[in-house]
Amino acid sequence: MEISVYNIKGEDTGRKVTLSDDVFGIEPNDHAIYLAVRQYMANQRQGTHKSKERSEKIGSTRKLFRQKGTGGARRGDINSPLLKGGGRVFGPRPRNYSFKLNKKLVRLARRSALAYKAKNNEIVVVENFDFDTPKTKSFIDVAQKLGVADNKTLFVFPEISYNVRLSARNLQRHSLLEARKLNTYQLLDAQRLILTEDVVNEINESFKA
Repeated sequence: MEISVYNIKGEDTGRKVTLSDDVFGIEPNDHAIYLAVRQYMANQRQGTHKSKERSEKIGSTRKLFRQKGTGGARRGDINSPLLKGGGRVFGPRPRNYSFKLNKKLVRLARRSALAYKAKNNEIVVVENFDFDTPKTKSFIDVAQKLGVADNKTLFVFPEISYNVRLSARNLQRHSLLEARKLNTYQLLDAQRLILTEDVVNEINESFKA
């Protein structure tokens, strides 16, 4: 599959790059995508939630009421879960939510996400670019000229330069990522995928099965 290369003014340079069929032309595997996205979201969880159970509460252990004859529950001391301020029954405890996926499955999911982007014509290839000075306005101009200013976009670079990073850091709609850190979740989360020429060559070579 061939795709045109644009400059930062939104003009067609007349050059084309080839998107490898081994990466962008495969039949997407929805289940692999599901597992990869689930793993990514699980890895974002801190897992530091904690509530105190009965044995962890500080309070008198004196039995407040007799066992029977009150017409109410047999609730014991003041730390009982039945009382306000008592311990919680089976409350959350710190835990690790992450889980392992095989490398081949993660690669398949990533290629599947790229294949969906290519299939839906959501990929734009732009010349390699940088800014002389960090300016948010400069990055907004690039997005407007490429016709993606109103979309949630992911710009992928071989390496993100200092000036480009500072120019885009205050923009909510536009994210930057290095090619080696591409993951399924962020690919699918973006409405448009902006790749530089060097990134296309890197993906073609590195993301094969």
